[in-house]
Amino acid sequence: MTNPEMWPEDWGAGPPDVLRGAVPEPRLAVADAPAVPVPTWRPRDLQDVLDGTYKAPQPTIGRRDDGVPLFYAGRMHSVVGESEGGKTWFALLSVAHELAAGNAVVFIDFEDDAPGVVGRLLALGASVKDISDRFACIRPEEPLTIGLNRLEIGQALNDLRPTFVPIDGVTEGMAMHGLELKDNTDVAKFGRMLLRPIAEMGAAVTTLDHVVKDKEGRGRYAIGGVHKLNGLNGAMYVLENRSPFGVGCTGKSTVRIAKDRPGQLRRHALPHSSGLHWFADFILKSHDPTFTEASLYPPVEHEGPFRPTEVMKKVSDAVAGAAEPLNVRGIEARVGGKKDVIATALAFLVDEGFVEVKPGPNRSKLHSLIKAFEAGG
Repeated sequence: MTNPEMWPEDWGAGPPDVLRGAVPEPRLAVADAPAVPVPTWRPRDLQDVLDGTYKAPQPTIGRRDDGVPLFYAGRMHSVVGESEGGKTWFALLSVAHELAAGNAVVFIDFEDDAPGVVGRLLALGASVKDISDRFACIRPEEPLTIGLNRLEIGQALNDLRPTFVPIDGVTEGMAMHGLELKDNTDVAKFGRMLLRPIAEMGAAVTTLDHVVKDKEGRGRYAIGGVHKLNGLNGAMYVLENRSPFGVGCTGKSTVRIAKDRPGQLRRHALPHSSGLHWFADFILKSHDPTFTEASLYPPVEHEGPFRPTEVMKKVSDAVAGAAEPLNVRGIEARVGGKKDVIATALAFLVDEGFVEVKPGPNRSKLHSLIKAFEAGG
């Protein structure tokens, strides 16, 4: 545990400094890192950019069903969404891919215990040997700054050299360290303390986080300070849930790109009216607790007339939830948004047999639900 070659260079000379609490914010350097860090205030060498030999970072971690990778090595990412929206499953699908490719993964989870994480991995088809040999699950219950905790995680990272490090439960992790979720300074401090040092070791670091409750006003942001987005130098994915994930259920979420700093992912996505590119459809079919099928389908650009499936789902839900048949104004009041898009959605629902129209008073048209519409259908 105290091998000098494994000791991060700026954590002090050894355990006595740790025990005295004289350890600065961690830089989880690998064993063969240079003893003297490169000065970051020195002007950078631009020769490779000027002579055309510079190569932009490319995603290499995880993959979509068509082989397109999801995350950049050595960079910080985030996956955000509502509860039961599939964030952890989405990350574990990439964990399974990395293990199958012969790479190592460290999963840091401030919320769940190891059996829950490993159980999901096994359900996704990861082998017992791969998990035993090249996977580590860390469940922190006290701050990184206490005792030998920095040394423990540094040892695990140096031993495994993971390509992918998901971090689940950012809210709980920040609270554990006495940091305020809505304070951008504290958000940045958490990144410097835990996320950035791991990324500097070459791993794709990915936080799993919640979105704000207000669907209309959430935009691209996770709950808390905007630095959660601004501080990322990789990508942020937003999972828009269509059907909840759970045992015995088929969960569905649309995966959108909220940020892509290196700029290599959006070309594999389709533009969307929200401004967030449509990157994939994540579908997870749970047969039972031990067997789960997961797919990450690429987006498909539909030919033919515009079909606003998201608004069609909202209209279907509005008609289904009403105590009596609704006229057009009643639907517009419940759905909100552009009236022409609602009219188009309603026309499709009627034409495709989801909604029935009957004459109402004063020449109005009353709409009743025949069968529910699902956006993924």
